[in-house]
Amino acid sequence: MRIAFSGFLALSLLFANPIISQQKKAKQAEVNYTQYVDPLIGSAGHGHVFVGANVPFGAVQLGPVNIFEGWDWCSGYNYASNTILGFTHTHLSGTGIGDLNDILVLPVSGKVGLTKGTKEDMVNGYGSYFSHKNEVVKPGYYSVLLDKYKIKAELTASERVGFHKYTFENANDSHILIDLADGIGWDRPVKTFIKKVSETKIEGYRYSAGWAADQRVYFAMEFSEPITNMMVYDSTAVVKGTEGEGLKIKAVLDFKTLKNKQILVKVGISPVSTENASANIKAEIPNWDFEAVVKLADSKWNKELNKVQIKADDKTMKVFYTSLYHTMFAPSIFNDANGDYLGTDKKVYEKANFTNYTTFSLWDTYRGLHPLYTITQPEKINDIVKSFLAIYQQQGRLPVWHLMGNETNTMNGNHSIAVIVDAYLKGYRDYDTNLAYEAIKKTAMQTRDGMDYVQKLEYIPADKLLESVGNALEYAIDDYCIALMAKALNKTDDYNYFTKRANLYKQYFDKETTFMRGKLTNGNWRTPFNPLSSAHRKDDYVEGNAWQYTWLVPQDPYGLIDLFGSEDKFIAKLDSLFLITDKVEGEDVSPDISGLIGQYAHGNEPNHHIPYLYAYVGQPWKTAKLIREIDEKFYSTKPDGLCGNEDLGQMSAWYVLSSMGFYSVNPANGIYVLGSPLVNSAVINHKKGISFTVNAINNSVSNIYIQKAEYNGKPYTKSYITQEMIVKGGELKLYMGNKPSATFGVKKEDRPL
Repeated sequence: MRIAFSGFLALSLLFANPIISQQKKAKQAEVNYTQYVDPLIGSAGHGHVFVGANVPFGAVQLGPVNIFEGWDWCSGYNYASNTILGFTHTHLSGTGIGDLNDILVLPVSGKVGLTKGTKEDMVNGYGSYFSHKNEVVKPGYYSVLLDKYKIKAELTASERVGFHKYTFENANDSHILIDLADGIGWDRPVKTFIKKVSETKIEGYRYSAGWAADQRVYFAMEFSEPITNMMVYDSTAVVKGTEGEGLKIKAVLDFKTLKNKQILVKVGISPVSTENASANIKAEIPNWDFEAVVKLADSKWNKELNKVQIKADDKTMKVFYTSLYHTMFAPSIFNDANGDYLGTDKKVYEKANFTNYTTFSLWDTYRGLHPLYTITQPEKINDIVKSFLAIYQQQGRLPVWHLMGNETNTMNGNHSIAVIVDAYLKGYRDYDTNLAYEAIKKTAMQTRDGMDYVQKLEYIPADKLLESVGNALEYAIDDYCIALMAKALNKTDDYNYFTKRANLYKQYFDKETTFMRGKLTNGNWRTPFNPLSSAHRKDDYVEGNAWQYTWLVPQDPYGLIDLFGSEDKFIAKLDSLFLITDKVEGEDVSPDISGLIGQYAHGNEPNHHIPYLYAYVGQPWKTAKLIREIDEKFYSTKPDGLCGNEDLGQMSAWYVLSSMGFYSVNPANGIYVLGSPLVNSAVINHKKGISFTVNAINNSVSNIYIQKAEYNGKPYTKSYITQEMIVKGGELKLYMGNKPSATFGVKKEDRPL
């Protein structure tokens, strides 16, 4: 691969001064888009989405936790459940591993149990059955009737504070249980503490180990009614007094006759201290007006959703705005209102001058979510990079999968590199750019997980390391990105070296079988070989098979085409991917291989760019047909409306981008490949006064193919658009028809760069 750069360098220099050539547009009127959001979409099946109350990118994600029944309860909630154990203040959304669910609060009437109820018996333990007909979920608001206790629970939130409103049937029988032991998935308590500070306030902390090896959450709770009695327990053993430290601390709070039969509870959390948790309450929710906080949370969501204003049919409106909503759960804020945060090195960094973020599922999100942010979240890009650089300075390398101040090392590659380079080349540079380059280079020069072979420009032997192909292909993408930044910084030696590394993907291509394969130390291909076979995290691929991984070269599709020997051979193989009727084989097939069309698996992120590869061989109509099929089969308005893990926004980011008519095949070159718009129009409000409009003329269920295009009133023949076009503002018209165009995007000069 010769990394094409000169044209892109010119674009990046333009982006570095975003004032140039921006087309000003009148501000779009704000519309109530939260009405289209259904937070329950993706809560059933394998979606694993968070359900509850939060604000965009908030540290607090306050919602119900069900009895844990398995993998599909990783977020703490699955629509299949009819149980609620309580309401917790931190959650993950769409992950394949369970963690968090910190600081459980449960309102109780009658006897207060100290152990969890079970699915079969909710009488003796704590928790309640509930019915979805008594459940209301909106952006920033959640409510449910707890059948056992006859209590209506309502939840809302600010960035760092959860706000509860409990309405009891009996004003004289009211209690609140706090369980600091409870977590979910891998999470286990290490040390927990609680104490009564006043008649209306308690505070404490929860240290735990799990996916995040050393997680620390401090909290402060304020109550609208005075506590008349407080019992503290370590598991079920009584702890004397109103203060206790132990492994599994719980507290039961009693209240006398309630005004209006209600108790309001404010819970501030902090990664630093109980004092900061209290200060967060004072800064964000100083008063007791629950309805005002609900209204403010809705307003915050509406502000974000208005960044993309679409017109479409009812189903698309609902799926689109729910997807856009889901793209803003993570990364989540990880510093206090005063700027303090806990570093990866477990030191407290005071009054940071940037918003520090955590919860980076980078193996998933570098592909589409982060490119989407450069369009819709320009004000956050620099702080995301600053968060990466802070992590680099604290742990000596950039994050892989960062969670609550912990490096989990989950999944493959070093994709913070791609996110940084994409930001840099698009002109986001309000950080130490020299430190950024130092960080990406040092991170790429590690020796873990096969990178020692890559450093020496060698393939990773399959008999030395599992997932050798998956690792190598992801590294090549990151190395391509480093080469781009090195070129921009005139670091010629680095550019040449990382370009060679970026081309190492070619060593895994077997021209005889035309698949990417594991290669042994002796140079032979691993045998026996079955391209349909998958052994979850135990073979040469990562949550996939050879059929799916052969296409993981989004940075160099033309180089991949050359490996096949001709465009015709490439097309024949790509067609076969979607047409093959054979099933995935193996005794331990990854559950992530879901959403299948042939062997294409939309439920897993390394596949997301594949339908768009047809544009590189001049057949964009095949992409269009597939986009419509994926939409019809794998995105719906039902609770099981996602075909795989949401993965902190990537599954939804694919939909948001694709429904507007384009997708970021290459994660860092500022090119978006056109497909088939699902919306009739989309206005992207990039910055104040700057908007980019996509109008799909004659778009319909049958008119799925782009016939021709116009950009700012002039004919446009390319099968892609650029970041420059979007951030300058303007209008792209796509004229749709029911038959493939014989000309649009066909010529080589019109194909993606």
